[in-house]
Amino acid sequence: MDSSSSDEEEEGRGGRSFVQVVSEKYDSENFPYCHGMGMVLMPSPPSSPVKDRLNLPSTLVLEHCGITKAGDRTEVAAFCSHVVELDLSHNQLRDWEEIGIIVSNVPHLDFLNLSMNPLSGVQLEPSLAEVFSRVRRLVLTNTHVTWDTVNTLTSHTPELEELFLCLNLYQEVVDSERPCPSLRLLQITDNQLRAWTEVRKLGAMYPRLEMLVLANNSLDSVEDSSDALEQLFPNLRSLNLSHSGLSTWEDVERLNFFPKLEEVKIKGIPLLQQYSKHQRLPAVSMLNGSLVTEGDREDAERFFIRHFQDLPEEELPRRHSISDENDEFSPRSPEVAESFLTAGRGRYHVLVSKYGKLLPLAEVDMTPHGPTVDVRCGDTVEVVSLRPGEKVGQLKKRLQALVRLTPGGMRLFHIGRASNCSVAVSEEMKYPSRALHSYGIRDGDEILVVPKVKARCRSTDI
Repeated sequence: MDSSSSDEEEEGRGGRSFVQVVSEKYDSENFPYCHGMGMVLMPSPPSSPVKDRLNLPSTLVLEHCGITKAGDRTEVAAFCSHVVELDLSHNQLRDWEEIGIIVSNVPHLDFLNLSMNPLSGVQLEPSLAEVFSRVRRLVLTNTHVTWDTVNTLTSHTPELEELFLCLNLYQEVVDSERPCPSLRLLQITDNQLRAWTEVRKLGAMYPRLEMLVLANNSLDSVEDSSDALEQLFPNLRSLNLSHSGLSTWEDVERLNFFPKLEEVKIKGIPLLQQYSKHQRLPAVSMLNGSLVTEGDREDAERFFIRHFQDLPEEELPRRHSISDENDEFSPRSPEVAESFLTAGRGRYHVLVSKYGKLLPLAEVDMTPHGPTVDVRCGDTVEVVSLRPGEKVGQLKKRLQALVRLTPGGMRLFHIGRASNCSVAVSEEMKYPSRALHSYGIRDGDEILVVPKVKARCRSTDI
């Protein structure tokens, strides 16, 4: 039986193998000019059903290919000797043993994407997890893998730096017996984590985390004392809590206790929609993806004072009292020390001591206005303000009640002065659709209204 009929039978039994998909995608017949494009034609092992094949690129993308199994491990090794990044997302892999055959035969694998494969409830044995030891970046988005499987993987990947666990419907975090100190980035967005106790577990499991993305969860508070928060994520530099359920200013301000935090994203929180947030996070240098300059921070702090300065004392925002908890806090800067070691004073009073009481901002009317002119009709003179964008026909309609003439029964003349002399200049405003600003009308100019005189037909003209 030839290889093509074998592949058809394999596909008919409900799936395709990794080897089959790669053979089809990188068949040398599909690359007739391969020698001139930097592609290398590799000889196949003895007894291989494929006569020859191309050496695969270092980044191999095989998404949406219906892969359910690995195929012959010798073939996998022959194909993937130079592969560094492997994308197997949107396939039908549901067996960790088959995935292990693929991974174990990709000797230089650094990045593995298994997103959208049906791995819910599939157990990974520790003995098999050892083949993932070289992986540094792992994507398990929307696979619904259990926490037991995640913990087994992280326990056997000593070089793992980035882990993606989005869209897995997690409502809780299951503790791991062995932490993963190598992990630097954890993205766990679009799950159902609500309680801070679950986030606390992440700190123990990934003690050197630098970036934590928790967007689109239902996290409703940031709890713990200042000392506990400082020790929870001692290396955290970037935190994303966008579209979470944080409900108080105290929750936002507690983020300052993470000693190395530099970047915060908190978009989509109703609490913050009408406020500027810089004054609440005095040590953060990046907010919602934008650099916080000293000018931004000062503007926000002054806005904060003006927003609250007319409220009675009991309604002013107050900082969570540190002294009441008997905590010892070692601030990371004098500014943060001033901000936090003011129990009972609150952030408002700290800023007032810095800037003093501020005068209200002047109200400036930015509504556009047209020029003001004298409209003369006979002995009657009225001051009229022209409207921005107004046209001659529209002005005539507006003047008909004033001059007691219909728009069709009046002629308008603009009388102004040339810019370089004091001589009056007159121009008839004939065209109803012409904009008034095109006549160069300025304040103090005059618009003369003259009734139209109908021509009479005389018998001598016949």
